[in-house]
Amino acid sequence: MTSRFASQRRQVVRLLAAAGVLSAGLLGSLAAQAQSSIVVASTTSTEQSGLFGHILPQFKQATGIDVKVVALGTGQAIDMARRGDADVLFVHDKLAEEKFVADGFAAKRLEVMYNDFVLIGPKVDPAGTKGNDIVAALKKLATANAPFVSRGDKSGTHAAELRFWKMTDTDANKGSGYKECGCGMGPALNIAASSGAYVLADRGTWLNFKNRADLAVLVEGDKRLFNQYGVMLVSSAKHPQVKTAEGQKFVDWVTGAAGQKAIADYKIGGEQLFFPNASK
Repeated sequence: MTSRFASQRRQVVRLLAAAGVLSAGLLGSLAAQAQSSIVVASTTSTEQSGLFGHILPQFKQATGIDVKVVALGTGQAIDMARRGDADVLFVHDKLAEEKFVADGFAAKRLEVMYNDFVLIGPKVDPAGTKGNDIVAALKKLATANAPFVSRGDKSGTHAAELRFWKMTDTDANKGSGYKECGCGMGPALNIAASSGAYVLADRGTWLNFKNRADLAVLVEGDKRLFNQYGVMLVSSAKHPQVKTAEGQKFVDWVTGAAGQKAIADYKIGGEQLFFPNASK
């Protein structure tokens, strides 16, 4: 009996030991999976245009790294990265990006791609804005007190809109129809569609926008509407928790040949949404 009991006890010990090894292996696997993921703070335009849905599966296949995108206005995305709540910053406000680097939150800023902004409005264009001069168009909107939806969210699009207004002599009085929604690009377009208002949008989100109602592109082709995107690895010197190795792989991929091709290949209805220019 004693011998049988001892044998059973040894079996139990071996099973527990095996379970311990398996548990350790499982924990190690989970830890590896956690390490193989990064957080990218980006803009609503890259998310709502569908770009990330197109390129991230390709990045995952190439590297095994999962990417969680937190899509915010550029100003909010930069604030998130400044707090160390993101590993990579991917936005479109060059002046704010350069300040982010100058303040030591990233070692450098790399250009990734570009598209352009467009002025969207009712097809009948009651304010007569149609053309290729964004400043002249905004002046007409102010004079006509036309309904205009501003994102008002410190995003890259909002920053660009404010720059354009400053180029007019009506900046102090944008007209009684000017309203800020404090919202992303998609919701701003929805408001414009439902109310027959004008709105400044990035072309990528517009091309992916389905609820267009009676809206159309009215102003495009002005060189001032150029919209450049940049990517930065958040500094581990500022925030030691940043996943530097994994984040650098994303930066290298999206600015490298494979990532640039993935960006160029993203089209809707045969129309390219973003144009890679990391090597230029």
